[in-house]
Amino acid sequence: MNEPVTSIGRLLVEDEATLSPGTLSSSDEYAANPRFLQLQEELRYVLFTAAASHAPSRAGGASPRPTDVVEEAGPGLLRNSLDFAQVSIPKIRLINYLKNWIIECAPHLDKFDEESHFGVHIPILAQSSPALFYAILAFSARQSERKACLEKSYDSLELYQQSIRLLGPCLQARDPDVLVTVCILGCLELMSVSPRDWRRHVEGCAALFDAYNVHGFSGGHLQAVFWCYARMELCGAIISDGTESTILPLHKWVPPQDAESEEQREELIRELFCGNDCSNPDLHANWAVYLCAKACNMACRQSRFLELGELDQYDMRPFIHQWVRLWDELQFWREHRCPAMLPIRTTTTGGDRIFPDILFAHWAAISGNQLYHTACIMMLQMKPTGTPPLPPSPHSSAVWHARRICGISLTNPHSGNLINAIQPLYIAGKLLSHRTEHITVARLFKKIENSTGWGALWRLRDLERAWGYDQGEILSTV
Repeated sequence: MNEPVTSIGRLLVEDEATLSPGTLSSSDEYAANPRFLQLQEELRYVLFTAAASHAPSRAGGASPRPTDVVEEAGPGLLRNSLDFAQVSIPKIRLINYLKNWIIECAPHLDKFDEESHFGVHIPILAQSSPALFYAILAFSARQSERKACLEKSYDSLELYQQSIRLLGPCLQARDPDVLVTVCILGCLELMSVSPRDWRRHVEGCAALFDAYNVHGFSGGHLQAVFWCYARMELCGAIISDGTESTILPLHKWVPPQDAESEEQREELIRELFCGNDCSNPDLHANWAVYLCAKACNMACRQSRFLELGELDQYDMRPFIHQWVRLWDELQFWREHRCPAMLPIRTTTTGGDRIFPDILFAHWAAISGNQLYHTACIMMLQMKPTGTPPLPPSPHSSAVWHARRICGISLTNPHSGNLINAIQPLYIAGKLLSHRTEHITVARLFKKIENSTGWGALWRLRDLERAWGYDQGEILSTV
């Protein structure tokens, strides 16, 4: 089902054409900048070349000392001494970008991580990794530029270029920490250009995660970085609307499982995520990412193997059997949530309340539950003929799940989870029929773009078409 990420030669030559301005997700000129496009291709080439030239295992040779990487990266860079003179940007602005990373950017990426690796551990790691340091600054600068609508400010472009220039020695040194840098640069690209081109920005990450054998249970900051990457994968898979599966096959999201059947392998994976009591909210939220990605892959299987007649070499079970197993897995996820994953307040709709209030105390619970509802909608929309009837329950109603998705975002304004809500809100929005609902969802999309810097209005334009409005008709009312 999945394309192997080791097909490096094919990946190096495809997609050579640059993006046209018409594919941009927002009105800024950044993504059409020839230098940005050139750097994107340069980064892709570097990553795929590195993945093709060596594939170290996590149990293999030891990683180099951080000082080895620093010495190879360039003169004047000493451990714990960051050389701001390598770029033309004033030092005070670089310091502000570092502050913005800690205050604004890192919490977006740490929303499923109570240990706050992006906010605490990775800035410490960056003190001995110039490529990572400049990647952090580039991401923060780009987020600041988008949030302030600064069309002509390109500090992030210079910092992005500097990070790529310093990336080569880290790749040559076979340092697995390079995955942190690569993931942050991938996030920057997704924030800056058309999300419809998501594959271009995560293929290199996928190749390196595969080469270094890093997965969702590797531990420490690499595990946190993997799940950040996985959320990018999931975003892209939803955008593809059943035409693409995840780039990194799902069996590589977890450690290898010695199982005699697919059912046994699924049981072993369930144990990885929830153990005996499902008491870890971060892990439970990551499990929701995994299950939602599995639903996306099932949608791709439905279109490719059932409708187009291709041979499914990944899972030979009947599609109905696959569907029932995943639906049961999703309901098991819901029924075994730990207290931190449950809402602390829930209200029903009625009166002036269009969507329910569903308040969560834990950051991971917000997106984790939203992704559960998203996966359920996708599953109900591709429920195969002949499937046994579902028990009478709100959980068997796609519209019920859609209202929950909207209610969660309206009640929980955490900006990182608003970013993660763009695709779930689109999936939910297509099921809403009343203009008042449309306007409320439109306001949510506008709030996401204005408050976070991430492009969201392109999805609202997609919804306007799905709802039958003229382009900009709903947007003009908010």
